[in-house]
Amino acid sequence: MRNIVITVAYDGTAYAGWQVQLNGNTVAGEINKAILSLTGKKSILYGSGRTDSGVHAIAQTANFKTEFTASCEKIVAGLNFYLPKDIRVTSAREADLSFNSRFGAKEKTYVYLIYNATVLPPFYINRAWHVKYPLDITAMKTAAKEIEGKRDFAAFMSAGSYVKGTVRNITELTVVRMGDVIAITVTADGFLYNMVRIIAGTLMYAGMGKLSTEQVRQIVESCDRSIGAPTAPPQGLYLKEVRYQ
Repeated sequence: MRNIVITVAYDGTAYAGWQVQLNGNTVAGEINKAILSLTGKKSILYGSGRTDSGVHAIAQTANFKTEFTASCEKIVAGLNFYLPKDIRVTSAREADLSFNSRFGAKEKTYVYLIYNATVLPPFYINRAWHVKYPLDITAMKTAAKEIEGKRDFAAFMSAGSYVKGTVRNITELTVVRMGDVIAITVTADGFLYNMVRIIAGTLMYAGMGKLSTEQVRQIVESCDRSIGAPTAPPQGLYLKEVRYQ
């Protein structure tokens, strides 16, 4: 038995998220079908975490166990042969049988893209949040400092999630403008449901002047989602990297 770890990039536009569902086409569902077609046997696919409908990944990590004897290079080529073109396996390696992509993850990085101009170019459709109004990048960076760090992020979690605790450690939260594109990069030891999208919505409100630095601080300290900014749409969110010890 082998434990194969794959890195996957995908455009999430056409999918109801990563996780397999009874009613809905998913990224993991497509990979499961490709594994079956390649190896002739079903395998259980473990992802580093779920991404929602419309969310993308630059480097999602997943693993599956198989008796298939082909090299990792041939597994990459074989899976991509059976996968749709908006899902690509970019690499594969063999790991210890005890490795689990979900439970072994120590840190993740997400990027959220805002296209900040009057007109949205067609190649950014479903790949960025289109915000027409001018955004103050300095105000967004200042607000980000109020969110960064180890805190209780209950105010940045959407309803419908059941977790033991809401304390997370954001080790990096940066806001960078490149022409009309604003990139929000968030690295943490874990994320709550819709946490990055709520952070993006909060920073956008700060950039519009709808939230002051003091108000952002109050939202964080309140642990109350009802007083926060709206949740940004899914199409601007990308899982960039998953790190393991």
